[in-house]
Amino acid sequence: MEKRTMINLDHLSQRAELLRMTRRYFDQQGFLEVQPPCLARDCVVDAYLDPVTVDAERLGLSVPDLPKRFYLQTSPESAMKRMLAQGAPSIYSIGPVFRAGEAGTLHNVEFTMLEWYEVGGDAESAIRLLGNYVADVLKAPGYDRMTYRDAFLQVVQVDPIDAPLSILRERVKDVDSSLAKSLKDDRDGLLDVMMSARVSPELGRDCPVILTDYPLSQAALAKPSANDPACAARFELFARGIEIANGYDELTDPDVLTGRAAENNRKREARGLAALEVDTTLVRAMRRGLPECSGVALGLDRLLMVATGAERIDQVIPLPITVA
Repeated sequence: MEKRTMINLDHLSQRAELLRMTRRYFDQQGFLEVQPPCLARDCVVDAYLDPVTVDAERLGLSVPDLPKRFYLQTSPESAMKRMLAQGAPSIYSIGPVFRAGEAGTLHNVEFTMLEWYEVGGDAESAIRLLGNYVADVLKAPGYDRMTYRDAFLQVVQVDPIDAPLSILRERVKDVDSSLAKSLKDDRDGLLDVMMSARVSPELGRDCPVILTDYPLSQAALAKPSANDPACAARFELFARGIEIANGYDELTDPDVLTGRAAENNRKREARGLAALEVDTTLVRAMRRGLPECSGVALGLDRLLMVATGAERIDQVIPLPITVA
């Protein structure tokens, strides 16, 4: 028997208005909307995000030199940066992205991402754009900001940058002793547990808050921070305890990118995940020249959750993966 779900028509209408408002906002800021492909020959190498793959033979194409598999993108980042490397101006996109193994209160395998890149932008300009946009959507009086370090010190009284691993393990034991044991010396893994279980639920209760200066080991595709040599120019926005957006003063050095990708592959393999291609189309585009820019990826479904007061992401996605 077909499993049925009741579509919330109010949320359907609110989603449509959010999409209209978002396009107005970025059009007025001078951004150009683009449509990156959902399916591509490679993807950004992330230690913790696993892409959905499609065997090339399933596409039924008689085209030479196709790779063995294609990837449903976890983010439009690679394609959008390739556009920037070819001279595109500041751009934004709204579309579906896919992440294997993700289902739950805040996760669905397919979800809607708003992503933008500001040519000539930096972390400060991106924080202003992000904070003002989310405050407008949520009808908040503004947004707050604090550093990643200060958030940990305030909520769990631990310095995430300088605290010894033994202290972090003890704190994670209070959350999940078996998880603390399995993570061993994975500092970022331990910090992620503390962030999700203890810190983030306390963030953005009254108005959106943007955390800045993440540990350099969590830089992803961000440059080092100009404020703290132990940190990266990476920031995230939280509202009602939910992570909504992730942004960077974007890395432009392809050699640093390949080094970080290799390290991410090491972490992937340690977790039982397959290594991904390091010499990607993005790396090759960056070698040709990626302009200085800032970038932000924002989960529109989570933002809609906060705007509507929904408790689960499947309440705002019309047909989640369980019934799609």
